[in-house]
Amino acid sequence: MAFQQNKLTSRKLVRFYLGEIHKLNPILRGVIEVNPDALLQADKADKEKKAKSLRSLEGLHGIPILLKDNIATKDKMNTTAGSFALLKSVVPRDAGVVRKLRKAGAIILGKASLSEWTGLRFVFPYGWCARTGQGRNPYVLSATPCGSSSGSAISVAANLAAVSLGTETMGSILCPSHFNSVVGIKPTVGLTSRAGVVPISPRQDTVGPICRTVSDAVEVLDVIVGFDKRDKATRTASKYIPRGGYKQFLNANGLKGKRLGIVRNPPYMFENVSVQPQVFEHHFHTLRQGGAVLVDHLKIANIDVFFGSTGVEALEAELKISLNAYLKELVASPVRTLADVIAFNNKFSHLEKVKEYGQDLFLQAQATKGINKKTLLKLARFSRNGFEKLMKKHKLDAMVAPTADIIHVLAIGGFPGIDVPAGYDGKGVPFGICFGGLKGSEPKLIEIAYSFEQATKIRKPPSFKP
Repeated sequence: MAFQQNKLTSRKLVRFYLGEIHKLNPILRGVIEVNPDALLQADKADKEKKAKSLRSLEGLHGIPILLKDNIATKDKMNTTAGSFALLKSVVPRDAGVVRKLRKAGAIILGKASLSEWTGLRFVFPYGWCARTGQGRNPYVLSATPCGSSSGSAISVAANLAAVSLGTETMGSILCPSHFNSVVGIKPTVGLTSRAGVVPISPRQDTVGPICRTVSDAVEVLDVIVGFDKRDKATRTASKYIPRGGYKQFLNANGLKGKRLGIVRNPPYMFENVSVQPQVFEHHFHTLRQGGAVLVDHLKIANIDVFFGSTGVEALEAELKISLNAYLKELVASPVRTLADVIAFNNKFSHLEKVKEYGQDLFLQAQATKGINKKTLLKLARFSRNGFEKLMKKHKLDAMVAPTADIIHVLAIGGFPGIDVPAGYDGKGVPFGICFGGLKGSEPKLIEIAYSFEQATKIRKPPSFKP
């Protein structure tokens, strides 16, 4: 709106965000590097607006966006997954989603920090990578920012950027959104291209927006979805994209008539002294008031499998194969295989803090001897007979749960989910509510999430408590 009224230019917006990054990033460590060409891109966008070019009417035209540092850009910036091992490596081309962003006229502002190697080198701490150190939650600096898309969520929450992209394999968009009081959309696997993204699993990897509002996230989603010849999963998933895009589902009355499932077995993973149980009961009441039908006390069959080691074993085997293929395709790189990365970490252990954090998951992945097809079939069967069967049996539009309780279920089945701010605990640490559904159910999830957000308007700016 400010653009249309000539009150704001892309140059002014980029300068503002560069100033905020300069001021707050030394504390938050949410950004790894800024794009040296960001202001040039802003000037180009402003010229296009002045000339009233067709592209300048696009929703993301002239808007600065931060990308998680595992999303490749063929420009002056690095793509390193937060590791020194990939510093100065050269990618062959822009990632598929970056190509779509550039086509829409978005400005690539910089690269956001993350849990190094998207959390597959070690489990803890969330939000640490060698290139920036520990990312910090802007609400309570000593609280976890979660991961692996920590920097994307931190930066948007603290207004270092308007919008960002994250990636998810197992909770990496939904969990940081939950802990940083922002909106995260984890799309159906294949709805957005993974080409040019440092990979873990072709079954579970997905790219999605992290923003401050549902409407902003949907604006980004509309741009990044669609077919990409370099990612065959997009061919199948593109059938889910609705004619006219996703913005049409930003409906404040979107809860009306929706059937929402509540799973309470196993019990929610709340802390003993948490305010969350009462808050969630209040939210369930809000959903009912909005016209939703809540189907309570459901149980997902085989839920223990989703939290067990079977899924992790499969990811480790897929990581080795997928990462080796990605590294091999780089135009230039100090490392070409997972084994090379492990050796680099050992050689530069002081930089990569191997003594402190190790690289256990890498070592376990390197020890794998290919993908066990039986394990993958088993996971697919559990997903089909668990979440999918429950959704269909009760004719549910979505499952609603505290974010941490649904992450694994959505990840293993390649299902979509949207996290929306739900409240703050006694210390001021945010928490979210997650709406998850079957593949391609983004239109319904957007209606539900937007309607809930408009009815509650919970999000508030960060307080930077110690």
